[in-house]
Amino acid sequence: MSTKTTNTNLPTLSSEGSLNNYLTQIKKFPILEKEEEYMLAKSWKERGDVKAAQKLVTSHLRLVAKIAMGYRGYGLPVNEMISEGSIGLMQAVKKFEPEKGFRLATYAMWWIKASIQEYVLRSWSLVKMGTTTAQKKLFFNLKKIKNQLSSNSTGDLKNEHIEEISKILSVKKEEVVSMNRRMLGKEKSLNDPINDENGGEWMDWLVDEKIDQELVLSHEQEFNQRKKLMDNSISVLNTREKEILTARKLSDNAATLEDLSKKYNISRERVRQIETKAFEKLQKTMLNATKSNNLLQKY
Repeated sequence: MSTKTTNTNLPTLSSEGSLNNYLTQIKKFPILEKEEEYMLAKSWKERGDVKAAQKLVTSHLRLVAKIAMGYRGYGLPVNEMISEGSIGLMQAVKKFEPEKGFRLATYAMWWIKASIQEYVLRSWSLVKMGTTTAQKKLFFNLKKIKNQLSSNSTGDLKNEHIEEISKILSVKKEEVVSMNRRMLGKEKSLNDPINDENGGEWMDWLVDEKIDQELVLSHEQEFNQRKKLMDNSISVLNTREKEILTARKLSDNAATLEDLSKKYNISRERVRQIETKAFEKLQKTMLNATKSNNLLQKY
């Protein structure tokens, strides 16, 4: 599915357009029931049914808008973030595998967030901001952690807050200081005026939390269920398989094949083989567990 093909029937949100009008348009697309979503996804995957793919996309545009609103504090055009998030959604639909038993929203949210985050990183153009996992994590979590620490300062952070943040995110203290100073120069207040023909404030661009509260709750429940399923299923792996898979797939800073080959005194190719076998074993166990749960729910 190409972006161009799918995008032809999507509601548009231009820089001159009204966000409220766009949100009104996407509310008209119904949220799919699980069985309907499954059948549409199968139709797209097996027969290349573009109409089915478009329906999967349009039914999740509210999710894109909601996630995009979560990044409004970076002072970038909301319409651009929604557009980027929509591209991520289309990629998720393209790669979605319905037979694994999970809902599209649970899978798509990671693609949507990744697309928006990449756009934010590109747009900020921070000098030497870096692209490592730890630095990205610092960029997107600094504001939230500051709020948790009750640090509402508009200037430099206190030493104890710098130390705490550096420990939480596993980055150097000077990186915390540098990132905080850069972000202070970029963040917008929600009461700042919007530079468009309609006027208003950023606060006016918030999504009504009541629009899809049940959908959000459903996403959270599915994520928790999926995490519990993975935690239970990982017990099928032996100690080495579990350690290698965790180091390669489940860590923020993925270990290299070279590092693990030295640790276990085996070749890099052998590490790769163990990783692949462990992943397939875990995937099969999770799929079987999901099928069993679905079967039980019928009775």
